[in-house]
Amino acid sequence: FVLAPGEGRSIDLGAFGMTVKASSDETDGVFSLLEAEEPPEFGPPLHIHHDAAEAFYVLEGEYIMFLDDREVSCPAGSFIFIPAGMRHGFRVGAVPSRKLNFYFPAVMIGYFDDLSAAIRGGEADESVLDDIARRHSVEIVGPVPESYV
Repeated sequence: FVLAPGEGRSIDLGAFGMTVKASSDETDGVFSLLEAEEPPEFGPPLHIHHDAAEAFYVLEGEYIMFLDDREVSCPAGSFIFIPAGMRHGFRVGAVPSRKLNFYFPAVMIGYFDDLSAAIRGGEADESVLDDIARRHSVEIVGPVPESYV
């Protein structure tokens, strides 16, 4: 299949947005691909994916990656691979930034859909976020930043 620039299903996550570029259906479960646009200083809590490896490709801006006990600055053009089971997170740098998120195998689209529904429904408190994460084999191991929801 082919997507033209700007195509894909949008997911509204309040503080940031994602576009589904490839899901399990299109890749026969091999990987999923999302494009994310995020504001300065944005970042999720530290977390672990128990069922998938994750990779990032930075398109614009800068991300500060937290990989176990390392902190790495990743400007546009950087590629980051995170094996399943590794504690990680990120923070956007000083300017709005954009990246591609790959998940191997194809997971996490349901997580972002559920997160979007919770945000739109005004139910995005920490216990709801923990439940959504648990259902999608994500373990939250750090505090949820205010900028995340």
